[in-house]
Amino acid sequence: MIRNPILPGFNADPSICRVGEDYYIATSTFEWYPGVQIYHSRDLVNWTLIRRPLERKSQLDMRGNPDSCGVWAPCLSYADGLFWLVYTDVKRYDGNFKDAHNYIVTSPTIEGEWSDPAYANSSGFDPSLFHDDDGRKWFVNMQWNHRTESYGGAPKHPAFDGILLQEWDVEANALKGPITNIFPGSPLGLVEAPHLFKRNGWYYLTTAEGGTGYDHAVTMARSRTIDGQYELHPNTHLLTSKDNPEAVLQRSGHGQYVETPDGDVYHTHLCSRPLAPNRRSPLGRETGLQKCVWKEDDWLYLAQSGLVPDVDVPAPTDAEPAAKPERINYTFDGDTLPIDFQWLRTPEPDRIFSLTANPGRLRLIGRESIGSWFEQSLVARRQEHHRFRAETTVETFDPDTYQQACGLAHYYNRHKFHALVVTLHEKLGRVVTIFSCPGDFPHGRMQFPAGSGVAIPDGPVELSMEIRDNDLQFSWRSGGTNDWQPIGPTLDASVISDEGGRGEHGSFTGAFAGMFAFDTSGRAKSADFSRFSYEAIPG
Repeated sequence: MIRNPILPGFNADPSICRVGEDYYIATSTFEWYPGVQIYHSRDLVNWTLIRRPLERKSQLDMRGNPDSCGVWAPCLSYADGLFWLVYTDVKRYDGNFKDAHNYIVTSPTIEGEWSDPAYANSSGFDPSLFHDDDGRKWFVNMQWNHRTESYGGAPKHPAFDGILLQEWDVEANALKGPITNIFPGSPLGLVEAPHLFKRNGWYYLTTAEGGTGYDHAVTMARSRTIDGQYELHPNTHLLTSKDNPEAVLQRSGHGQYVETPDGDVYHTHLCSRPLAPNRRSPLGRETGLQKCVWKEDDWLYLAQSGLVPDVDVPAPTDAEPAAKPERINYTFDGDTLPIDFQWLRTPEPDRIFSLTANPGRLRLIGRESIGSWFEQSLVARRQEHHRFRAETTVETFDPDTYQQACGLAHYYNRHKFHALVVTLHEKLGRVVTIFSCPGDFPHGRMQFPAGSGVAIPDGPVELSMEIRDNDLQFSWRSGGTNDWQPIGPTLDASVISDEGGRGEHGSFTGAFAGMFAFDTSGRAKSADFSRFSYEAIPG
């Protein structure tokens, strides 16, 4: 069986394509660098992260991008001996405008170097590229209308002003010809995320509707001509959990169609697994996969009938799910970060971390404060379980002012984080304490649950956090002792989630666990970390 979500943790907006026996899924990365996650599978059951192709300043520079902006909704396809990746770099979230710039990059191989981007347009986000069987290529994206009452955190239907279609000129590397608004959406509204495919003389259009919250859905329409008119699916939606609050997979929508070599059909979708009692989703929007069937009316339906996505789905082969380690111990012996880790926004990582300055250690170079939109030294990996433990060792850090700090963070964005911090106190000397920003929007005011903290000796210090559903407990130890010392109260881990703080549509990425350093004095004090571990807790 396929066990959903197939890509746990923050893996939103899945675009799937098949090349021969190989399947690839691209997911959004928003403000995290490098841009776009690409996974590979040969059986639709087991998936491996293999590439993040947007890795150069010429392809992506997100310094200054607000939280939940950056790379939205990539589309991955294969044609003419090339992989094609379409993506948006969104530069604004709050207010009426979005400033969403759309680009295309290509590569002959997934794991090779990808081209510099060709600019497409800025009329809206969620772009997609369709390769028609006559050789023509068509670019689709939603159109954003700023003349409405819609604004960041409170989307309104009129701002989502239909799906635009325009031809892509391969020779000119640019759009050409007329722009046509081909689909206004269904009465559910907030139409976005268009994907086209063709079957039996029909052009099928799948879109996402209902926003990123609990009304999300995959809507389906079709037309005999690519530019419309498109008629709605008999059920309007292919899948949604909006009318089933007890379903395991909530907020289900935004996906793409794929066929196996044997003709079986599947559809990706994003989803979340909220925690009671606050119905918050720390793991963010994850990737699911549903088996579908074509019926005599030439419409696609879920194989299990109805609209609600299943957790367990029949796979096309007898593949067994590969066992995953409960604990992953990361060291920093190589010259590149382990692939699970990312950082925020900047295409100049040499300014925020080094793996060669002190071989065997990850050196974080203190730059701007935790939560900065420009140059923040935070290296982190996704939270993939509702219950987990993370540990790290700060091998070397000797602050000479309270403006210098490093440590271990449970991080979502500048308004939502908990951090176990090593810093300097004027009277206590070097201390370990807690910085917490539990969703205070728009001010981002920190709280200090452990006060001035606890004095610690010189030398290495180990830091840990244990999260069990909605609860987080920080601990520390030093001097090679075996006893972890809890510090501070139990914190609300659920606020480090999509719905925490400003609410359901306020942000839509996911929680991370990682290491950070900052030096707001501007003297770039560094901290060396010797290890990091992530361990799933059963239950």
